[in-house]
Amino acid sequence: MNKNNNLLLRLALVLIFYLCIKYLIPNGRMILYPINLLVTFLHEFGHALGALITGGEVASLQINSDGSGLCWTRGGNRAIILMGGYIGSAILGNILFYTGAKAPSLARFAMILLSISMIFSGLFWYNTMFTTGLLLIFAVAFIALAWITDWSGDIIMFLGLASIIHIIEDFNVGPTSDLKQYAELFHVIPSSVWMYIWLIIVVILFIINIRWILKGAFDEKNYT
Repeated sequence: MNKNNNLLLRLALVLIFYLCIKYLIPNGRMILYPINLLVTFLHEFGHALGALITGGEVASLQINSDGSGLCWTRGGNRAIILMGGYIGSAILGNILFYTGAKAPSLARFAMILLSISMIFSGLFWYNTMFTTGLLLIFAVAFIALAWITDWSGDIIMFLGLASIIHIIEDFNVGPTSDLKQYAELFHVIPSSVWMYIWLIIVVILFIINIRWILKGAFDEKNYT
């Protein structure tokens, strides 16, 4: 099996695995509960990055057991910070997905970097014991998996793809408060319209990422 065929098989298996858990296995959504919390972290971390790259500060970051979250910031560009949650988490998910699919040799590094970001967030942007405990558990689990297994590529690819799908499916629920605040910055466009604008941006990003991942996989020369 050549490299491209192997990539297509891995993508298919990861997608089927996720869909089977979510829609075919009883209580599958509970099995994916950690994924939901991971997406929440990516969302709030996206807000934090939006603040930092626009000159602001992060006061604290919170993840709740029901899958919701909060990120308190000071200064920075409010529009970028708000977009950083939904769109930023989609970008982070796409980076994980691409790394696992096309650069599995970097997957172990990606898992460790993700773990470091969780440890930093939990300790330096402390808000609740639940948040810090959860992030430390995630971090230890990822570091252990990266250290003792050779599954880093498949794990990162699964986490990235599952996160992206969850973000797209959650477009009318997850960023509700962000959309409301964003609409207050731009009074002409209501939040219901921004909701679809953000969704379109996220879907386009995913399609572009898929094209990059599959680039060359269907070239005729691969089948000669």
